[in-house]
Amino acid sequence: MDILGTNPASPAPAAPAAGDLIKDADITTFMQDVVQASMATPVLVDFWAPWCGPCKTLTPLLEKTVKAANGKVRLVKVNIDEPQNQPLAQQLRIQSIPAVYAFSGGQPVDGFVGALPESQLKKFVEGLAGGTLEGDTAAQAIEAGKAALAAQDWTEAAQAFSTALGAEPESVPALAGLARALVGMGEIDEAREVLAQVPEAPVEHADVAAAKAALQLHEEGAQAAGQLKPLEDAVAANPADHQARLDYATALMGANRQQEAIDQLLEIVKRDRKWNDEAARKQLVKVFEALGPMDPLVVDARRRLSSILFA
Repeated sequence: MDILGTNPASPAPAAPAAGDLIKDADITTFMQDVVQASMATPVLVDFWAPWCGPCKTLTPLLEKTVKAANGKVRLVKVNIDEPQNQPLAQQLRIQSIPAVYAFSGGQPVDGFVGALPESQLKKFVEGLAGGTLEGDTAAQAIEAGKAALAAQDWTEAAQAFSTALGAEPESVPALAGLARALVGMGEIDEAREVLAQVPEAPVEHADVAAAKAALQLHEEGAQAAGQLKPLEDAVAANPADHQARLDYATALMGANRQQEAIDQLLEIVKRDRKWNDEAARKQLVKVFEALGPMDPLVVDARRRLSSILFA
């Protein structure tokens, strides 16, 4: 019997449900799971064996990449160590494993032998699926979101990070970025809810730290916002009143006047860097975290801070 019969008699099946994207098959189900299924959706066939070391590396990457394709391609795994599957391996002339065959329209159309790096595997599956994978979509959306954050376009940033989360719901950079955008929009409760969804990790992600710093600064600034003019007057009346100046800087941050807030904090460091256990310098660090290391205000402020500290 020709296992790969060129004219499958059964009609093409419907596109697979999410739960059917990855399955194990043998010689008895190969026609249905691979040949016939590929008439509707391209199918990757992973030929492997339990003793194959590279297979243990490749198979998880295949599963991850197929899931990212979101139904545009399926994966079928065939253990050629099972005696019943050896005729199938012989017919496809598989001489070493891991070996991956791509089926489309009922026929093998492409393939490779050996464990590919994840980047090459994505390109291979993209070519088969006919489009960019979700993981790449998420990465592009995150980059767009970060660019919007830098421009303080909070609405655009929120939309970009939401797009990324649609592809990768547990993406830490996307969750943190969305929280940061919500803070910028003044949606504080929503920002807290998003941050609560960030998976726990041994070391806090830099984007998460930035979002938390922005949230804290906003909350402190909101409390001091009503005192902006009195605090400004207090600093003008007594330039050596460091607490009034620190409170003034906090209120300025709450009013989104970051440059002026940084100027006030630097002035405290210049006058008395050790005041109140270096409170001004520590507040600057928090501002730097919230704005991000590449923000032009941060780059300039770090230069100015270094000049003061090492003068």
